[in-house]
Amino acid sequence: MIRFLLIGLFVLATSCKNIEFIYDDKKNLLNPLYGKTIVETSGLDMPFIRSFIPMFFGENKTEDYVLSININENKIKRSVETNQATSNLEYELRFVYLLKSNDKKCVVYKKEISSSFTIIPKSSGYNYGTDSSLENKYELAVTDSLNEYVSFLSNVDLDNCL
Repeated sequence: MIRFLLIGLFVLATSCKNIEFIYDDKKNLLNPLYGKTIVETSGLDMPFIRSFIPMFFGENKTEDYVLSININENKIKRSVETNQATSNLEYELRFVYLLKSNDKKCVVYKKEISSSFTIIPKSSGYNYGTDSSLENKYELAVTDSLNEYVSFLSNVDLDNCL
């Protein structure tokens, strides 16, 4: 019985010596910038974006790239009542991503992503429900934009300059 066990282990060990693992590559398959990027934001000041950046780009260890995110906002009054109060307000956010390589000193990738949402103000004064809803919509727009940008990176060759 012990002979069969030893023969079985020997056959198993010799047959599995050339196995190559798919995820053995050192680069991150989901986000090639993870842990390698300094991220800078400009434009519209959204404090919560600073908490989302480490989730998407990790702790900066090698400083291979610099990613600049410029955020612009445009408010459009879609519906105005007779007393000039806005009853429907559309927010358009434009995220401009500029990725630069520190090694090659050039721009590697540039992408602009737009996001929009509408909000119906409940009153002309302070309204916690409207303000909380607006903040949640900003957070959704930021996370959607970052997710979309990271998904575009999988199709980009980061070794070539524009």
